[in-house]
Amino acid sequence: MSQVVIRFAGDSGDGMQLTGDRFTVETAAFGNGLSTLPDFPAEIRAPAGTLPGVSAFQLQFADHAVMTPGDAPTVLVAMNPAALKVNLADLPRDGMVILDTDEFTTRNLTKVGYAADPRQDGTLDGYQVHALALTSMTVEAVKEVGLHRKEAERAKNMFALGLLSWLYHRPLEGTRRFLEAKFAHLPEVLRANLIALEAGWSYGETTEGFAVHYEIAPAPLPAGTYRTIRGNQALAYGLVAASQRSGLPLFLGTYPITPASDILHELSALKNFGVRTFQAEDEIAGVSAAIGASYGGALGVTSTSGPGVALKSEAVGLAVALELPLVIVDVQRGGPSTGLPTKTEQADLMQVMFGRNGEAPVPVVAACSPSDCFDAALEAVRIATTYRTPVFLLSDGYLANGSEPWLIPAVTDLPDLTVSFTTKPNHGDDFWPYQRDPATLARPWAVPGTKGLEHRIGGIEKADGTGAISYDPANHDHMVRTRAAKVAGIAASVDPLVVDDPTGDAEILLLGWGSTFGPIAGAVAALRSKGIRVARTHVRHLNPLPRNIEDVLRGYRRVVVPEMNLGQLALLLRGLFLVDVISVNQVRGLPFRIKELVGAVESVLDGTFSPAPIGTAGAFGRSTMMVGAETSTVGAETSTVGAETSTVGAETSTVGTGETR
Repeated sequence: MSQVVIRFAGDSGDGMQLTGDRFTVETAAFGNGLSTLPDFPAEIRAPAGTLPGVSAFQLQFADHAVMTPGDAPTVLVAMNPAALKVNLADLPRDGMVILDTDEFTTRNLTKVGYAADPRQDGTLDGYQVHALALTSMTVEAVKEVGLHRKEAERAKNMFALGLLSWLYHRPLEGTRRFLEAKFAHLPEVLRANLIALEAGWSYGETTEGFAVHYEIAPAPLPAGTYRTIRGNQALAYGLVAASQRSGLPLFLGTYPITPASDILHELSALKNFGVRTFQAEDEIAGVSAAIGASYGGALGVTSTSGPGVALKSEAVGLAVALELPLVIVDVQRGGPSTGLPTKTEQADLMQVMFGRNGEAPVPVVAACSPSDCFDAALEAVRIATTYRTPVFLLSDGYLANGSEPWLIPAVTDLPDLTVSFTTKPNHGDDFWPYQRDPATLARPWAVPGTKGLEHRIGGIEKADGTGAISYDPANHDHMVRTRAAKVAGIAASVDPLVVDDPTGDAEILLLGWGSTFGPIAGAVAALRSKGIRVARTHVRHLNPLPRNIEDVLRGYRRVVVPEMNLGQLALLLRGLFLVDVISVNQVRGLPFRIKELVGAVESVLDGTFSPAPIGTAGAFGRSTMMVGAETSTVGAETSTVGAETSTVGAETSTVGTGETR
């Protein structure tokens, strides 16, 4: 086969994330192209066997490079009825379903709303069904270990992993080593898991239930050393690499929050690289400590998600006023408020652009894939240290938890980020803390305690040059404009936007940012295979935008901007450049499917594209919702997507007592 999409699904206590992760690691070692999508509930432990408690892990692997975890699984491993009910609708007919029949009890079926057993009522007609007593076979296989039944049952995920590893020719050696390290101090648990892993493989080898097994050849990749890497891992390693290349010790001041906490976990294990991690009592303390570290001459970093950005906003404004380097990592998740803590979204763009009091511009950099988080971290540090400014580094839950092969770079290929501190007076015999570099407008960075360089900093406005407290109106106007000019000037150091347009005469341009990179690339490939001329480009630097972006936008008759929000970048592009970009949106907590974007582009080209009746994008720009339904209900009123008249967002609406606008 050329590619396969497997989804492991079960109860949140069934070990589906571990199973998927181990299959991923072995697949990466085998040399396949791959992309993953862990999808798990926000509850630490939802009630067993319930729909909200279903945890899933989707993996696409292929004999070529892949950029998404796949639109839909070709194989579904369902460990209980809840997992089957939640995921079956995504599985195409003729897809393979592997079930644990031991869990299909009357009680479990009733718990998730099955009136009859789906194995017997026609629900699974048209699928390749393999109904296996996974739990019973696991318990039987490990009985010699002497574990209690509950403990023995917990090894069933290893049985499933062994079976799938046989089915798709995955090696087991790496998983054996992993288990030996993980359970080194629990010899009985280790033995049970190893036995279950081998039993699953042997079952596939000996049973007549699986007539064939499959091979997916390694992908042709550039020569080098590869590893599989998750987005949060890559981001943490990028920060450490930036620390080493800049000569600055790395300090992370943070507060745990999903889905950013793994950055703290990764960095706390890297103290041998001069990394200091500080788990603060709250978000405000975390960012304030990071600012203090930067003031002291370190590379100050804080990590969070959307709710934490809101709490940190005043301190970020302080960093703008202090003009000190600071990297704020925002791993975006579904909102508002607590929202969808374990799901993905791109809805923090407006917040990081404008979510501070006063004129407080901050550069914004966005990663586009799990491995790209490494390079994006290096770029964020470059901007922060070169221009003496806080920088927002945007990731999201999809990138943070997803994984892909990563070609480990040579250290000599990484950018030189060497930082020079000011060590001498810069204005005669005096030190002026706001005497700027004429090329970058950055102020000098002087480590506290350096003799002769005593100076005042703080949140009150300073006089340009001297740094003395100033309430002068003209000076404040000058400082506001200077800080804005400094951020705007970053565009000169950024590569211009590159457009992928092989023929040079594309009918339409797809412009994305962040984690829409993979789905957009997949959609463009699918459209070109149909003979549709389509171009694509991807924006990494969201503030300031690349200096040639207006020329790119005006070079195409139609520009489509897919976003996992209600049109935030589209709103900025329309406002800044007066280009009527077309916004394609979905906020389901999941990445775009390729077929959704293909359908959206085709509807734009054939004239059937419809405005969204709800949300920010509906108010400020043309848009389409990716909800898969023809109608949507808002409050007590119903509006039809694509209809000429809508009860929400219509040109004429009734307001108050009969007044018409």
